[in-house]
Amino acid sequence: MKKAQLVFIPAPIIGHFVSAVELAKLLVDRDERLSITVLVMETSLSPNIARSYIDSVISAWSRIRFVHMPDVELDPSLSGRFFISLIEAQKSHVKEEVSKLVLESESGSDSPRLAGFVLDMFFASIIDSVNEFGVPSYIFFTSAASFLGLTFHIQALHDEQKVDPTEFRNSDVELVMPCLASPFPVKLSPSSLFSKEWLPFFFRMIRRLREAKGIMVNTFYELESHALNSFSDGNFPPVYPVGPILNLNSHENHTHHKDIMQWLDHQPSSSVVYLCFGSMGSFSVEQVKEIACGLEQSGHRFLWSLRQPPPDGKMEAPSDYVNPEEVLPEGFLDRTSEIGKIIGWAPQVDILDHPSIGGFVSHCGWNSTLESIWFDVPMATWPMFAEQQFNAFLMVVEFGLAIEIKMNYRKAYNMDGCEIVRAEEIEKGIRALMEIDREKLKEISEKSRKALMKDGSSYTCSARLIQDIIDNMA
Repeated sequence: MKKAQLVFIPAPIIGHFVSAVELAKLLVDRDERLSITVLVMETSLSPNIARSYIDSVISAWSRIRFVHMPDVELDPSLSGRFFISLIEAQKSHVKEEVSKLVLESESGSDSPRLAGFVLDMFFASIIDSVNEFGVPSYIFFTSAASFLGLTFHIQALHDEQKVDPTEFRNSDVELVMPCLASPFPVKLSPSSLFSKEWLPFFFRMIRRLREAKGIMVNTFYELESHALNSFSDGNFPPVYPVGPILNLNSHENHTHHKDIMQWLDHQPSSSVVYLCFGSMGSFSVEQVKEIACGLEQSGHRFLWSLRQPPPDGKMEAPSDYVNPEEVLPEGFLDRTSEIGKIIGWAPQVDILDHPSIGGFVSHCGWNSTLESIWFDVPMATWPMFAEQQFNAFLMVVEFGLAIEIKMNYRKAYNMDGCEIVRAEEIEKGIRALMEIDREKLKEISEKSRKALMKDGSSYTCSARLIQDIIDNMA
């Protein structure tokens, strides 16, 4: 029996990293021939990445191991060049670690042989460096299949028709693309597409994706059949929908977590609106006050993950407020003490799984979007960074599964020039969210679970992928 070793190289962003490791768990659970080594890169943007999470995986999955790469110092102001610089700094270390694995595999007949690499979409440029090991490279695309289609389409427009995407900024142009059933307002594309600095990195990354042996996408066929069918014309590498890949066992039992869950236990079924804006989500004091007023005016029960922005000029994750009362309207906590709870960090999976949650105001990160579908919790969109505006469009327009508070909101890291969404608009969105018809969402939620079950669409796809990996071993 052939034993195969895969090397995973995830990006050091918590959402990307955890998704990649959850995929690794799924693959080794599916086939006892597979072992996986995960190369862990830490940077100033992600110190001590998910240590407790890694420890929990090590204790339960003997065929997954982690190799911590040497620290490299990078300038966070590199922006679009950040991942390029990280890869350049780590290339020699990656080769060194993989060479050790190859030597290990040759030392005994029972050792698994190197069968391929699974690279984060941001790390596609490393394909050149790992090609010398003579095994294929696969990409793990942590966003929607529709977004993969958008990236390919924009890159083709640029390379073949000499279209400059930066000209689309703030325009009303709509693109008709094979990956979407609805015309797409191009101004909802990621900010990187409108940036002269980011674009060269973006296009190099997408061209590299086309060279991969296959692309695994964190989605499922029943959600994105239109987009997935658009890749079947032979112009793309094979695309494998293997999701939804979610970390559903992230339960933490510290006191703060228990306090949140106990509060939820005392609320009526489907009565609470949950507000959370991701690991990088925070607002100015003025915007915080507008959200508070909108919540209070809506009259709905709420659980709000309120985070403090990092210091000016620092690209760091937000932190919890020591005293949130400082940024909230005067008397707000007293007036809403019976119906609301302000928290910092949120155990999101456990919250969305709780029967008292009736709606989710979200930044539309793809992991959060899939969690809202999985747990059948309606979503109101308030995107901020990256491809979140596109995800908001998917959920509201393409899938008809969410309502809009905002679709084109963009958050600057320094808060300067950010649009202020007023309390009236927030109140209106929350009221609509809590009255939404959940029938369509319930149906797709059930399909998301069936996709991963035996003979489900994603189950079948991952089996095909594993067979491809084994067949490619000489």
